[in-house]
Amino acid sequence: MSLVDLIARADERGLAASGLACLDRCVPLLGGDDEVLRPLWSSLADGGADGDAWGERLAKARAELDCADPSADTVPGLGPDPAPGSGSGAETETEAETEAAVSDEDRAAALARRMLATAPGDPGASALRAWADACSAAALQIHRLLDVAADGDGPLVAAERRRQVAVLELLAGRGAGGLRPALEVSTEGRRVLRAVVSRRARGRS
Repeated sequence: MSLVDLIARADERGLAASGLACLDRCVPLLGGDDEVLRPLWSSLADGGADGDAWGERLAKARAELDCADPSADTVPGLGPDPAPGSGSGAETETEAETEAAVSDEDRAAALARRMLATAPGDPGASALRAWADACSAAALQIHRLLDVAADGDGPLVAAERRRQVAVLELLAGRGAGGLRPALEVSTEGRRVLRAVVSRRARGRS
């Protein structure tokens, strides 16, 4: 089954776990430690994302990672194109210069911050589905930005897609029992991304 189909068919716990797993793998971009989102995983195990614990723990994670503004919806160099005729040539050139100055790492980090900032604090199925879908796209874009391949789906992107599918399949097949192996899948991906971020940082030094 495709990734799109799996998200469309997932229940609330599966959607919350899918979005959380995407975010968890990208924590190295936010400067957080590996345990910062563990309380949210515990919330899913205890009763899903509709309990008070989820909202409280989400607020704490936002504070710890400095992503407290849920209205954060812009990403440097990845926002929508300006409407035709909306600005002068000089303004367009300035925007282009600004975009060129933003690194792939900055864009990736902004996408990760937006995933956390827009997580629904009191979610229903529709809110979780929209968030899980957005997190899936953002995580794939993050891995695309950091991939060694210049075009298309390189090894990082392909591996991220496989992990997203694996998490959704585990929750669909096992329910709450799929949370632990889903966390293990996410942990593996986080280690890979942390190594990529470290390698890129060494390359710039």
